[in-house]
Formats: sequence, C-alpha cells, structure tokens
Amino acid sequence: MAVEDQVEELTRKDRRFLPNDFEITTWQALKPYYDKLLERNPDSKEALREWFRDRSELEAVVSEDLGWRYIRMTCDTTDEEATKAYQYFVTEIDPNIAPLAHEMNRKVLENPHLEELKKEEGYDVMVRGIEKEFTLFREENIPLNTEIQTNSQKFAAITGAMSVTINGQEYTLQQANDFLYSLDREVRENAYRKVQDRRLQDREKLDALFDTLVKLRDQVAKNADKANYRDYMFESLGRFDYTPQDCFQFHESVLAEAVPVKDQMEQQRKEQLGVDELRPWDKQVNAEGKESLKPFKGGADLLDRTITCFSRLDPYLGSCLETMKEMGHLDLESRKGKAPGGYNYPLLETGVPFIFMNATSTLRDLVTMLHEGGHAVHSFLTKNLEIKDFKDAPSEIAELASMSMELLSMDHWDVFFDNEEDLKRAKKEHLEQIIDVLPWVACIDKFQHWIYENPGHTDKERADMWLQIYEDFSDDVTDWSDLELNRRFAWQKQLHLFEVPFYYIEYGFAQLGAIAVWKNYRENPEKGLQGYLNALKLGYTQSIPEVYEAAGIKFDFRREYIRELMQFVRTELEKAGS
Repeated sequence: MAVEDQVEELTRKDRRFLPNDFEITTWQALKPYYDKLLERNPDSKEALREWFRDRSELEAVVSEDLGWRYIRMTCDTTDEEATKAYQYFVTEIDPNIAPLAHEMNRKVLENPHLEELKKEEGYDVMVRGIEKEFTLFREENIPLNTEIQTNSQKFAAITGAMSVTINGQEYTLQQANDFLYSLDREVRENAYRKVQDRRLQDREKLDALFDTLVKLRDQVAKNADKANYRDYMFESLGRFDYTPQDCFQFHESVLAEAVPVKDQMEQQRKEQLGVDELRPWDKQVNAEGKESLKPFKGGADLLDRTITCFSRLDPYLGSCLETMKEMGHLDLESRKGKAPGGYNYPLLETGVPFIFMNATSTLRDLVTMLHEGGHAVHSFLTKNLEIKDFKDAPSEIAELASMSMELLSMDHWDVFFDNEEDLKRAKKEHLEQIIDVLPWVACIDKFQHWIYENPGHTDKERADMWLQIYEDFSDDVTDWSDLELNRRFAWQKQLHLFEVPFYYIEYGFAQLGAIAVWKNYRENPEKGLQGYLNALKLGYTQSIPEVYEAAGIKFDFRREYIRELMQFVRTELEKAGS
C-alpha cells in the first residue's frame, strides 16, 4: 500500500459506537457513552463480543485524546494552555471514568457468556487483566491517583526548565551532554560539572517531590490491602508471568555476569585514554582519541536516514515511519522548554503513534530514534487487532520491540556513516552501551524495591541506600573523588522513578530478549526477522513467555542464560573492534 493510501485509510476510519465528529470537551459530554454500555446486557457470546468492541472504541478515543494532551504539553512545557488541557483531563475526566470502568468490569465478570468467549485467542489474557483491575479498585484511591498524576507532572516541569551556560551560550542539559564527547578533557569536565551542579540545585525540590509521591503511593497500596506499593504495582502492572523473586534473580545474574564485563571495558578505556584516573566525564569520549560520531544533521535528516535504514531491513518497516512523517507525528529535536527524554506514544484509535525525543547529533540520539521506531512499528503491526486491550502489550513485550530494532537494524547503519571505520566504531559503542545499561537497570529496580518496602525512610536513608546499591553495580575503575553529591543524587535524573514507578526492569528483561532475537537473526536473517515480526503481531493476545517463544527466544533470568548472551555480545564486540 502506498504511503498516501495508508494515510487516507488511517485518517478516514469510521467509528461504530461514537459519532465520527465527537470530540472530548467535558465529562458531561463523554459520560452518556459509558452509561450506554452499562445499560446493555449482552445475552450471547456474539453480543458480548460486540459490547467489548464498542467499549474498546470508546477507550481508544479517550486514550488518544489524553495522548494528544500529553504530547502537546511535553512538546512545550511553557505552553500554559496545553498544560491546563492535560490537567483538566487528569483532574476532571479521568477520575470520573474510574468508577464507571469498575462497574463495566463487574458487568463483564458477571456475564454468563464470558467463559465461552474466553476460549478465543486474546480474550483469556484480557479477562485476567480485567479481573485484576476489578480486585484492585478502591473508590478512595481515585483522588489519590489524581494527586499522584498531578505531582508526577512536576518532574518534567522542574527538569525541563534546567539549562546551563557554556562559553556564553545557553544549552539544555541534553544539548550540554554533547560536550562529553569532546576530545578536550577540560571541556568535558567543565560541561559535566555544570550539568551536575545544575541538577544539584534542585535536589531538595526533587527530594520533596519524591517524598510526596512515595507517601501517596504507599497510601494507595494500603487502601488496596497490599503489604506495600511494590506488591500493589506488580498486580497493577499485570505481572502475571513473573514475581519479585525473579527480579532479584535478575539483579544477582547481572551483578555476576554483566558487571565484570563492564569492569573490563572501563579498564580498557582507561588504558586507551592514557589517564591516571578514569573520571565520569571520560565515559562518552572516544577512547582512541577520535572526534565523536555525527550520524545525522538535524531531526529531518535523522528521520529520512532512519526511513531508509528501516526500508532496507524490510520495506514495510520504512513505510511505517513514512506514514508518521506524512501525518506530522514526530517531534525530534531538543529545545528549551521541551520536556526531557523520549517516547513513542501509541495513539490507539488511528493506529499511528507519535515519536517525541530530544535529538542533537549523537550516536545515542540515533539509537533513541531506532528504539522509538521499533515501538512505532509495533503499533502499526497491532493496529488491526479487534480490541484495544489486545494492542496494549505490557512493557516486557513493548520494549522487546524497540530494543530488538536497535540491533536488527545494525547491518544497515551504513546509511548513517560514510566509512567502514565509523560504522564499526558505532556498532562497538552501541554494544558497549548495552553492557552498560543492564547494571543500571538492575540498580534502579533494586532501589525501587527498597524504597517501597521501606516507605517511612528519611531522605538521608534513601541517599545512603542508593549509594550502596549504586556502588555494587558500578565498575571498580572510575574515580569519583570530590563527586560524592553527584553519586548520592544520581537517581534523581531517572524520570521513571517519578513518573512511572516500577516501569524499568522491563528494559532489562527486554534487553536480554533483544540480544537473543539478534543472535537468531545473525544465525538466520530471514527466520530471525520473521520471528520478531510474528511476536509483535500478537500484541497482548498471549502471555509474555508465549510471545517470546513466538520470537524464538526465552523469557529467562537465570545466570547461565545471561552468561550465554553476554558471551555472544562480547564476540560481536570483538568483531566490531577488529
């Protein structure tokens, strides 16, 4: 299908339950559609299926409306109207949906035809999620969740306003981080210290915000009769396929198998740089004394090159990004007032997501684009599944889509690099980053378990525990002299802790899965890619282990398995370095 035809098909899709011209303005205008669903009593399996389809359409419209409000707010945190529009939804619409959604869940679970419908693919997985939501629901948590959402939003406002001045010019923190690639060590150190000092200026403000969030979240857990917020979130996130003990096993396996590899990498970096002590500002610069890679020039160039890269891997993959380009569903470049970070926001009614990021010109920016592009492809591959919940894959699956794309696309990175030397170097640096990220994921996740198992902790106890965990998962080579505060508050840069608690271990699980997908692709490109696509097309119609199995990989955290994958990455690193 031509891109123009695909855009037309996606923008002219007719609704079946809501009017085509309906837009969400007030709760009063939206409520009648929830009432209609509550009034219906499906009297057969087919009638129940139709009810689910209508509910799915309503929820997709609501979800997409919230999505655009969030996108506009993060694209410009100084836009007061955009912020008000988002806050209105969070405070005036979402709280009113919750009790009605609970009643709809009750209606579903009491329907005599549900067991028959559950025999069809996808419905059994969806219904276990509905049962979970019904069990966890507490009326008293509605205002608390609204308060949590409102406070979480403050993190983006605080960090989005951060900037530093270097050589008389103002930079966002993302832009200033580019100086860490400079071959001049004084330039790197100056930029590093300025960025860290700027973060530290707001450490008390961020500490106070986090205290508020922990207290609110703990109360939500208590209201739901859970021992702690960690246990509440495991159920809330639908973690049916693994337990906290599996997370602990992941922590231990990464500590045993990935951290030693990281130590070796940093020791090699220190020797190549020829420095007496390896300092934090020495981590990004090329260890061989070469200028930092510049794989693209600006957001438009990044997008066009990524489309070419994806198209080489498979023409369909490139067409997904072309459609997003035609529809204006991307905001790629960093600028002042824009929220930090990057995301792919699924827009579940149209099926065409939105990619947001803060690109400057680095290899990391390129990888972010490939990562979010993988999420986008996942949205396209699931857009025709009949029920919204079938498309809402949990992060363990969603991040498999994105992280695998980073690796599967590597054979076509010559689109971004003019010579073989730069291409090999880019692959090597990215693989080193993969080794580096696994300990960080384990560190953040282990920290979260402690935070919510000990909700009454003080700021000092929190910083002390963070430092202890951080030191365990850090390399033994880097010298942190006179940077004690930087280490004690390094956790404050992780937006997931503030905005989406416990959503981070998924990156670690999915990274292992992505390495396994890539390993399969290396052994048989056609079969490996097809397995990846087959898995993504399932959305969330099967369990996480079953989706991983469809990709030809395992959902496994044992030390032996992680050792096998780390050995594969080390072999590929050696190839890239030769």
